[in-house]
Amino acid sequence: MPDSAPGASGRGSCPVDHSSGGKQQPAEAPHATECPVGHTHTAPGFAQSLFGRRSDQAPDRSNCPVDHATSGQAPLNPLNMMPELAQSMHEGQATALSTDREVSSIPRADTRTGSPTWEYPSPQQFYNALARKDMAAPEEYIDTMVDIHNFLNEGAWNEVLKWEARHADECRMPRLVRLQGRPRDLSPMARISSWFHGVRPFDRHDWYVDRCGKQVRYVIDYYEGVPENDMPVFNLVVRPAIDDFGSLTDRASQLWQDARQRYFGGGS
Repeated sequence: MPDSAPGASGRGSCPVDHSSGGKQQPAEAPHATECPVGHTHTAPGFAQSLFGRRSDQAPDRSNCPVDHATSGQAPLNPLNMMPELAQSMHEGQATALSTDREVSSIPRADTRTGSPTWEYPSPQQFYNALARKDMAAPEEYIDTMVDIHNFLNEGAWNEVLKWEARHADECRMPRLVRLQGRPRDLSPMARISSWFHGVRPFDRHDWYVDRCGKQVRYVIDYYEGVPENDMPVFNLVVRPAIDDFGSLTDRASQLWQDARQRYFGGGS
C-alpha cells in the first residue's frame, strides 16, 4: 500500500470507475471501467494474478498480494498492518526488478518517518510479497501489477476526499492514519448487494482517516469486472463506515442525492 502520488502522465487515466463517485449503490451491480494502463499485452488471467489469486481459490476469496492483515513471520507495522517487505531478489527469481518506490498523493497522519506522504511498494517488494504468500508472480508483469495496484489506491483516496469535502469547514487536509486489509470479511453493503447480483468484492480495505483530530473509518470494496481488450477492469465502492451519527447522516444524505439525481434529475 501507499505512501504519496505523482501525476499519471504517460500512463493514461485512473482505472477506477469514478462515474458513481464511489458512492453507495446497493440497487445496482457495480459499474466497471477498463484499466487504461498503457501495456500492449497482458498475461492470461491477469486480473486474477494481479491480486494473487491461487488457482484453487474461489473468486470471492482473493486478496491483495501486499499483505495488510497478517504475516505470521515478521512483526507488523501498525500503520499498515504489513511486515517490512524485502528489497533483495527472491530465491529462484530470474529477472532483476526495480527497487524504486513510487511516492503517493496520500498524506500521512504520522510524519515522524520524515515523509509527508505514503509510499507504494517497489516492484521487487511486490514480487516478494506474492512469493511469500505462494502466489503466482510472473516477473514480466510485475511492473504492470504495481501500476494498477497504485492506481487503485490513488482512486480510493480520491473517493475518500469526495466524502471528506463535506467537512471542508472542519478540516481542509485529511490524512491517512492507517489501513487494514480484510479480504475475508464481507461488508454489510457488499453482502446485501451480492444477494441481488451474485457478485462479491475480491478484496476489502478499511482506511482510518484523521479529520483534523477526529478519526473516521472508511470501507473500500474492490470489485473485478469483465476484462476489456485483454485488460483488467475494476470498480471501487468507497464510503464512511457507520461508526457514528455523523457518518450515518453523510451516507443518508448521499443516498438521497443519488436518488434525486437518478429519478428526478436534481442537481448535485
